[in-house]
Amino acid sequence: MHAYFAKHIEGLEPAPGDLLAPVPDTAVIEEIVNVTFWASLRREEGYFPTISVAYLSPDQAMHAMRFERPLPFTPGGLAKLAPIVERPGIHFGVWHGPDGLQVWGTTLSVPQYCFVLENVEPGLLVVKHHRGEGAGKYVNVAVLAGDQVKLVDESASDLPDCPALLTSLLGLVAPSSWSGSINVLVQLAVSMRAHRRGGSLLIVPAASDGWRESVVTPMAYAVSPAYRSLSTLVEVGLHEEHTPAWQASLRASVDAIAGLTAVDGATVITDSYELLAFGAKIVRRRGSPPIEQVTLTEPIAGRPPQVLTTSQLGGTRHMSAAQFVHDQRSAIALVASQDGRFTVFVWSKTTARLYAYRVEALLL
Repeated sequence: MHAYFAKHIEGLEPAPGDLLAPVPDTAVIEEIVNVTFWASLRREEGYFPTISVAYLSPDQAMHAMRFERPLPFTPGGLAKLAPIVERPGIHFGVWHGPDGLQVWGTTLSVPQYCFVLENVEPGLLVVKHHRGEGAGKYVNVAVLAGDQVKLVDESASDLPDCPALLTSLLGLVAPSSWSGSINVLVQLAVSMRAHRRGGSLLIVPAASDGWRESVVTPMAYAVSPAYRSLSTLVEVGLHEEHTPAWQASLRASVDAIAGLTAVDGATVITDSYELLAFGAKIVRRRGSPPIEQVTLTEPIAGRPPQVLTTSQLGGTRHMSAAQFVHDQRSAIALVASQDGRFTVFVWSKTTARLYAYRVEALLL
C-alpha cells in the first residue's frame, strides 16, 4: 500500500491551487489499520461503528471542523465518535501530534490520492483514495476482511476488451469523463449491491431488438413506451453543469432502476439508459448452444484468470446472465448476489470468449 501511494503521489502534478496529499509511511499505515480494525469491532449503544479515517494535516483539508484539543487516536475514541462520520463523505482527520497520531477533527474534502481507510462493517476495511476533480466514487486500493488482504491489481484492465466499468473503477479513466455513461454504470452497480436482494441488469444496444430472442415473451413487466428518466438526465449532464439538483435527480433515478433489479428476473435497459423491462425471464436463444465455460477474473493481485464451468460461477442468476451475453454478444450483464458478490459479464470479440469480472472489491 505504501508503494502504491508513493508511486502515484510522487508523480502527481497538482493543478494550481490544489494541495498535494502526504505519502503515509508503512508505520503510519499499520497504525491506522490496526486502530480502525479494533474500533470496528466495538459496540457503542448497541451499534457497530462505521468509520472513515483520512491521513492529512488540518492545513491540507478544506471544509474542516477542527477540535480545540486534538483527541488520542485510539479504538475506543474512534468508536465513541463514529456517529459524526457515518454519513458518506465525512472523514476523521488524522495527523501527527506530540505523542503520535491524533484526531484533529473532521473534513468533508481530501486531496487527490489522500490515504483514506473506511470500515464497511465489523472487521471489513477498505483502503481507498479520491479521484480528484469532484468525482464521487473513490478508488479502492486494498480490501482487508479479517485476516484476508486483497490488493487491487491495476493491471487487470489489460485483459482483452476490458469493460469501461472495470477500467473506471480501477481509477484509470480521467475523472472528468465520469459525467457520462461510465459514472452511471458505476452508480447502478453500487446501488444494486446496496439493496442486498440480488439482481440482474442487462444492458442491450438501443438500435436492436435482437435481445428479445433471449427472453420469454410476452414479458410480464415490459415498459412501453421506454422509461427515459435516467436517459434524459445523462443527456443533460453531458452538456450542462452538474448542479446539486441534477446530481440528486441522477441518484434518485439510478436507485429507482437498481431497485427494479430486486424483482425476480432481469431488468433490461438500453446502452442509452432507457428502461425496457424488469422481471424478464432469460432463455437460451433458439439454435444457440448452451454455454459451457467462462473465464473468471478478479482484479486482485496474485489471482490469475480461471476457466470455469457455468455451474461453478454461482446460481441460476449467474448462469442465465452468462447465457444471455453468450447469445447477445453486444450486451453486458451486471449480476449482484445476496452475499455481496458482483459480477460483470462481457463477450470479448478479440478472444471469442465470455469473461466474468468479479468486481465487488472495487465497489465497497
